[in-house]
Amino acid sequence: MGQASRTAERYADVDPHTFRARPARRTRPRTKDRPDYSDAPVGRVVTIDRGRYRVRMSDALVTAVKTRSLGRKAAIVGDLVRLTGNVSGNDGTLARIVEVAERSSVLRRTADDNDPYERPIVANADQLMIVASLADPPPRPGMIDRILVAAYDAGIVPVLCLTKADLADPAEIRAAYSPLGVPVVAVSPDADLTGINDLLTGHVTVLVGHSGVGKSTLINRLVPDANRVTGRVNKVTGRGRHTSTSAMALELPTTGWVIDTPGVRSFGLSHVTPDSILKGFSDLAKLTEDCPRGCQHDRTAPECGLDLAVSHHKLDPERLSSFRRIIGGVHQRLATAEG
Repeated sequence: MGQASRTAERYADVDPHTFRARPARRTRPRTKDRPDYSDAPVGRVVTIDRGRYRVRMSDALVTAVKTRSLGRKAAIVGDLVRLTGNVSGNDGTLARIVEVAERSSVLRRTADDNDPYERPIVANADQLMIVASLADPPPRPGMIDRILVAAYDAGIVPVLCLTKADLADPAEIRAAYSPLGVPVVAVSPDADLTGINDLLTGHVTVLVGHSGVGKSTLINRLVPDANRVTGRVNKVTGRGRHTSTSAMALELPTTGWVIDTPGVRSFGLSHVTPDSILKGFSDLAKLTEDCPRGCQHDRTAPECGLDLAVSHHKLDPERLSSFRRIIGGVHQRLATAEG
């Protein structure tokens, strides 16, 4: 029996009036050509909320979604993107993000030093302002050091802003970080912000800091119509309440941008290398010149020059402890990966 006969026998009882044949395969050949979006308008992603991107164009604030071809989490706050569709910004309109421009920088962090998943926070920032309070809550040099390392790793220039200068003297923290070449500014609630404005003008600056240090309060003073929600520090735990739940980019009244980020209680650095850490502790580099070859500079390193510097009162023990907590975690991660 031939193939045609077997097919006819198989479908002998099928009613031809109700039979639904499988659609024929597409005969249109695939093409490697991609759409050209070079003429599509460009905007900056200013915030993201449940899959909706708010994009600041030259003359409108547009709501957009990203196309499937961009993949998951392809755009983050600070990204410059090209849009198609309705870019009027009118209520109820929706545009599409079809292209993300190459980034000049990406600030990343991980949940902790053993977390293998990097979390990109902000794109295209050229300056990072570490915001730390001098009291209520007290300053955390370890956190400052970690954010400094992340800034150097991302190729972003760091600045240190000390808030609540009316409650404590900034001299000690200023003395610790000024020798590193990091600009340090201190502000109180009613202080003139001319110095900070001078540092921010013409830059894209991301603000990062521990919860409750006053980032949102500072943003509201720098950008009067920002309306960022502020909160108070818990008197029992000494921790600030998260008031900013997502990153938001805001245009300065002069020129430039500031990007407010949610307060952090930890700043993992599993994505950085030992060399990046040394950049964050540039004052320690010259103290390691007499270390034995191959010295890891951690707590187990014999005859490390950093221990000698502490014994000769050339290095603050607390700063060495902060450095070794960070680099020790990185060495442990690398050893685990190799094993």
